[in-house]
Amino acid sequence: MMTVTAYLGLGANLGDRLANMREAVRLLEADGSCRVTARSPVYETKPIGIEDQPDFLNAVIAIETSLGPEALLDLCKSIENRLGRVRTNKWGPRVIDLDILLCGEAVVQQEGLTIPHPEAVNRAFVLVPLADIAPEIEVAPRLTAREAAERVGSGGVQRVDETL
Repeated sequence: MMTVTAYLGLGANLGDRLANMREAVRLLEADGSCRVTARSPVYETKPIGIEDQPDFLNAVIAIETSLGPEALLDLCKSIENRLGRVRTNKWGPRVIDLDILLCGEAVVQQEGLTIPHPEAVNRAFVLVPLADIAPEIEVAPRLTAREAAERVGSGGVQRVDETL
C-alpha cells in the first residue's frame, strides 16, 4: 500500500485546548490509516479575523498516510465533529481545527478542499511550526517553509512548554 507524507495544521481555542489537540492526534493514529512521524512544538497565537475570542494553540504534525486528499479531509472532519466542533463562521472559535496543509505532491482545487492550503504561506501560526519539523519542504514554488516563515515573521506566535 502506497503512503504519502501529509502535513496537518492543528488549532484550538475553546475548552481544554491542548487536550483537544492531543485527542485529535490520538484519533488520527487510532484510525489505522495515519501514522504521526513528527510533531512541532505547540504555540499560542492571537486569533485572526474575529479578534474578540480566546487565543489559539497551534501546532503542525507530519503523518504517513495511505489516504488520498479527499479521504484524509473526511477523516479530519469526522474527528472535528467527534470532538464537538461546531461550525459557526469562518474565523470563529473552535474546540479543534484540522487543516491539510500539504499531502504528498497532491495539488487539489475543489469545493471545500485546496491543497496546498492557500493561506498557509501567509500565516505565521502555520509556517513557524511547519518550519520546526520540515524546514526544507516547499510551501510554494521555490519557497521553503523556513524561507516563508522568515518572510512572514513570528510576531504573535509564542512557543508554550507543551507537546502534542
